[in-house]
Amino acid sequence: MRLDPTQLETNCNGIVATDIDTFLKMKIPPRTCLLAPWLPSSGLTQVYAYRGVGKTFFALNVAYAVATGGEFLGWTAPTPKRVLYIDGEMPASDMQARLRTIKGNDVMNSDNFKLITPDIQDVVTPNLANEESQIELHSYTSEADLIIVDNISTLCRTGKENDSDQWTPVQRWLLKMRSEGRSILLIHHANKSGGQRGTSGREDVLDTVIALRKPQGSSPTEGASFEVHYEKNRGFSGNDAQAFSASLSMMNGKQVWKTESLQASTYQRCVAEYKKELSCSEIAVLIGKNKSTVSRHLKKANDEGLIQYEH
Repeated sequence: MRLDPTQLETNCNGIVATDIDTFLKMKIPPRTCLLAPWLPSSGLTQVYAYRGVGKTFFALNVAYAVATGGEFLGWTAPTPKRVLYIDGEMPASDMQARLRTIKGNDVMNSDNFKLITPDIQDVVTPNLANEESQIELHSYTSEADLIIVDNISTLCRTGKENDSDQWTPVQRWLLKMRSEGRSILLIHHANKSGGQRGTSGREDVLDTVIALRKPQGSSPTEGASFEVHYEKNRGFSGNDAQAFSASLSMMNGKQVWKTESLQASTYQRCVAEYKKELSCSEIAVLIGKNKSTVSRHLKKANDEGLIQYEH
């Protein structure tokens, strides 16, 4: 939110500096959340994952929850807000199919969810690293409370992703949007080692960074599933910042999401694999955990009468 500087002194270049007492007397509204606890109003956030993990499923559900004042993965949107979803690569037919499974027959204010996607355009996909594209999008971005950029590689074409200087025009735009009271969610790709692709300097101005990771040993036949890990969590902590797992199933053509703590998820996986007659060592390799961790879960399951674990 841009604060009113009219009562403050400015220098010849229009830059404002204020003394501490004046600043502390300013009536600055507290930040609220568009989606509690991690997506603040006037906030800059990022979600990244390796290809095929479920980034767009995640982003579309966040968009829908914010637009309807709904809920996603236990996160709640207090009130409906205006969302602009800028898509850079999804075929229109796939986008339509995914949105149908999210919306179903729900009744909502459709003006709260605006979509820009390549296949319905007669012009080139916007490049947010270019000031001209930023201006061209202004009539849409100026009406949004939340702007989702899916994804950085297709919509912020800066050239070398590892060059922090080439990210500067995008960062300038992000900070401008924030100063106007808008929130941004950036969707990004992970590299082969699992970290986010490109310059780490991108994180400097962000409030929240979330990594979506494929569970160890998961199968493509299981459908969309991922672990949610907070890598940066400005403004929230404790239980709100605990990692968890999420999985998607379909019921009557509509998405149904299930979440559970990572500890509970690991425990259930250990029990399930042990019932398939895998050894403790084999389970440890399969799910990517230490043998001692697997053994501890199996001992607990034995004590609860779920299995007979000889150790």
